[in-house]
Amino acid sequence: MSAAAAQLPATSPLPGNALVPAGLASRFAALDRSQRLKLALGAVLLAAVAIAALVMGRSADWRVLFSNLSDKDGGAIVAQLAQMNVPYKYTEGGGAIMVPADKVHDVRLRLASQGLPKGSVAGFELTDANRFGMTQFQEKLSFQRGLEGELTRSIQALAAVQSARVHLALPNQNGFFREQQKPSASVLLTLHPGRTLDRAQIAGIVHLVASSVPELSSAAVSVVDDSGKLLSSTGDANANGSVDAQQLAYVQQLEQLYTRRILDMLEPVVGKQNVKAQVTADVDFSQTEATSEEHRPNLSQDASAVRSQQTIETVGATPAQPSGVPGAASNQPQPPGAPAAPINGQAAPLAPNGAQAQGQAQAGQRPPGKRESITNYEVDKTVRTVRGAVGTVKRLSAAVVVNYQGVPDAQGKVTPTALPAAQLEQMTALVRESIGFSKERGDSVNLMNAAFMADGAVAPDLPLWKRPELYELARSLAWPAALAVLGLAVLFGLVRPALKALAPPKPEAVKDKAPQEPLALEGGPVAAALPGPGGALDAVVGDDPGRPSLEAPGAEDGPEPIALPRPELLLEQAQLEGARVMARQNPAAVANIVRGWINPEAEKA
Repeated sequence: MSAAAAQLPATSPLPGNALVPAGLASRFAALDRSQRLKLALGAVLLAAVAIAALVMGRSADWRVLFSNLSDKDGGAIVAQLAQMNVPYKYTEGGGAIMVPADKVHDVRLRLASQGLPKGSVAGFELTDANRFGMTQFQEKLSFQRGLEGELTRSIQALAAVQSARVHLALPNQNGFFREQQKPSASVLLTLHPGRTLDRAQIAGIVHLVASSVPELSSAAVSVVDDSGKLLSSTGDANANGSVDAQQLAYVQQLEQLYTRRILDMLEPVVGKQNVKAQVTADVDFSQTEATSEEHRPNLSQDASAVRSQQTIETVGATPAQPSGVPGAASNQPQPPGAPAAPINGQAAPLAPNGAQAQGQAQAGQRPPGKRESITNYEVDKTVRTVRGAVGTVKRLSAAVVVNYQGVPDAQGKVTPTALPAAQLEQMTALVRESIGFSKERGDSVNLMNAAFMADGAVAPDLPLWKRPELYELARSLAWPAALAVLGLAVLFGLVRPALKALAPPKPEAVKDKAPQEPLALEGGPVAAALPGPGGALDAVVGDDPGRPSLEAPGAEDGPEPIALPRPELLLEQAQLEGARVMARQNPAAVANIVRGWINPEAEKA
């Protein structure tokens, strides 16, 4: 090592940090251990941030595959998804199974081909597997279970219904019973959180169940929610005179109708926010029925209608009474002209009635007789049955308040002013006409003109950091922003300093100390090798070297002088050229010098 170093000049141009390799691998090898660790750690962290951003950007959009499944169906579907190698996850609470959005329809079709989900509610498919030897009771029970399952499926199709159960009571029908027992039904509903059913939807469920079971009336169907509240109203809800919810809804609807009429009439006159109205309606929901029967006085025969007429006329003598010996033979009626057979003695001759009447008719005499005539006329009667309408308006009361009218003065200031009496009277007349005012009914209308009080309580605006939409935006941008900040911190904190250390030093930044003696290149001084009018570079080796410079050009000067390179750059180039020449001529010595820089302990040994 000492022999190699002796061949170098005393003023070696290669200090410890002057020889810098030009390749990237050589520059990386020249870094110390801390810089290498920073560079490696920064590269790993940047790769991790990039991978995390890529994964989050391409994360699968999860969609609901099935929801509200029973435990049995859920386990079967999960096992099948595991066999199909389809990723899945549960929602919070395990209410639904979610799969990637691009696989929802494919997975549903593949599970449907395997009969999944089977569903906890069975319908008429129960009758498909009829066993041999089933009794009539078992067949009837299977039919009832199938009918209940089909009704449950139909009710669960409603958007607000989460689950339902239907119970049917189907009594045995026997033709020997005089009074047959009617069927009935009960429905238990579990609604989705925050959902309700209105009266029309409940009536639809009742009608659906009643129409699906023969001889089942709507009054025999009861609908109950999961809290035990009866949703369906029975037929005798108003039997005791209690107020029904439908009646209250009808009254409210009627009052809102009249109020809307008043507002539509007055708002174009006084402004949209300058009138308030309330209408109270007294509605009679009692059911009345009256029957009356009226009779008009007797009319003449020509104006009256004949109901029936009967005429009885008797012509001739009275029939002869039986005579002779009392007995069976004498009591029997005899035909005309046939004498009665006497039992003892000779009977007196009797003239036949027909012959006597004929003789009187030939003599011009009217035979004795009797004539009766009976005529019945229709009695004029009117029967009238009147049923009172339900929901008749008995009385209306309207209260209207109109705001003062703003009148600007000469300075443009608006001053609230009361309306004239004539205008108030016209408005009152408009209100009466709009609600159908009836004095006989006892309606009343009261219109008041007053100044409205300004509502000083203004809802405070929420600050920006308390608004819910800002929370949602921050939640959605939290992970991308965190990854971006982490990536920038790694880039500027670890990677950038290491890259700056790897980069070759700029010529302007290299300021090496000047050697004590001139550098000899192949036996000649540097001053001899450096051309130019800057003079000799001997002064560079001094403690206070004089820097060669050019005089500032003036107006009287000739052409601008040529600027010479700085001495620091010329010195650096000379040192590099000397190192290259030495490396070509004596590579072993250069290698030993470099080895001594890397491992000083080996040189001491």
